[in-house]
Order: sequence, then structure tokens, then C-alpha cells
Amino acid sequence: MNNFDILEQIIKNRRSAKPALMNGRLIDNADVEKLLQLADWAPTHAHTEPWRFVVYAHDKAQAFCKDHAELYKSITPEEKFNTATYDKLLHNGDKVSHIVAVIMKRGDNPKIPAVEEIAATSAAVQHILLGAETLGIAALWSTGGLTHNPALKAYFGLQEQDIVIGLLYLGYADDIAKQGKRIVPLHHKVEWK
Repeated sequence: MNNFDILEQIIKNRRSAKPALMNGRLIDNADVEKLLQLADWAPTHAHTEPWRFVVYAHDKAQAFCKDHAELYKSITPEEKFNTATYDKLLHNGDKVSHIVAVIMKRGDNPKIPAVEEIAATSAAVQHILLGAETLGIAALWSTGGLTHNPALKAYFGLQEQDIVIGLLYLGYADDIAKQGKRIVPLHHKVEWK
């Protein structure tokens, strides 16, 4: 099998696994470090390397989920508060091994548009997801909860121009493999000239 075939298999086999599907088995921190090293090789314009990661390992993942849920509770008006949302945020860490908050830290080069920094950070996330697939690690890139809320940005001490790209839930799952599919055929997405 050549490198393209291996990469194609990894990409096509990668699936998201919700935290509730994870089994609680812990990932060695060294393996998470390997994933972060892959992320650090994402393409970046003018070497800005805007990706930043806050890693919550093992019991710290559960502590972060408690903080996330309490933050939701503290900023949500009583009439809009949803107990199911609170409980989900609180218990997302129950069976995961690690949670990685992914942040786009905006550089000070005005020539680099923010969209390029977002794209670079998203490419770093994709490197993590593909690396996780090769290591048999279940992963979910979540943008739920307070991901795009200024309160979570403040929680991480970010500047106004910085962005929380998402939360990566990492762990192991006994059975997540599902048949992949695409709804729109590729030929409807490509125009050759």
C-alpha cells in the first residue's frame, strides 16, 4: 500500500464519537502529546502558527466540564435555562480521557486576514483528528455549549480578536465505526475548466 492509499484509508475511516459513547479508558498523555505535535505542523501563512491548546487530562477534564456547566448556568437567564443542556455540559467529561480546548490566537500582523488564522487552526485540528484515528483514539470536535460565547473566551483569558475554535473530546470507544457517506456527489461540488 502506498502513502496515498494509507492516507485515503485514514481519512475515509475517521468518525466522530460523542463523549457518551466513550468508555472511560484513559489515553496516555504521551499519545496526546503526539497528536499535538502533528497539529503543530499545520499550514500557516507567514509562520503565524495561531493555534493554541489547553489540555485537560483525566480528572481535570471532569473539572472543566463542571466549570463549563456552571458558566452556562451563571450567564443564562432563568427563563432560558435548560436543565438538559446543563446536565450534558456537566457530564460530557464522565467517560472521556482528555478535553483539548482549541484556540485561534490572533497574531499582530495586520496583513494576515483572520480567516487565514481560523483556517490554519482548523487544519491543526484536522491533524489531531487524523492522528487520533491512527492511534485508535475516539474523538469529537465540538462547537457546542459555550464554545462561541464571550463567556468562554473570558474563561480562557482571551483577547477580543482570539477565537475558541472548539473543544476536542478524546477517549476510547468500544464501537463507533459507522459507514461513511456523503450526501452531495463530488461532481456537484467541482467545476473543471
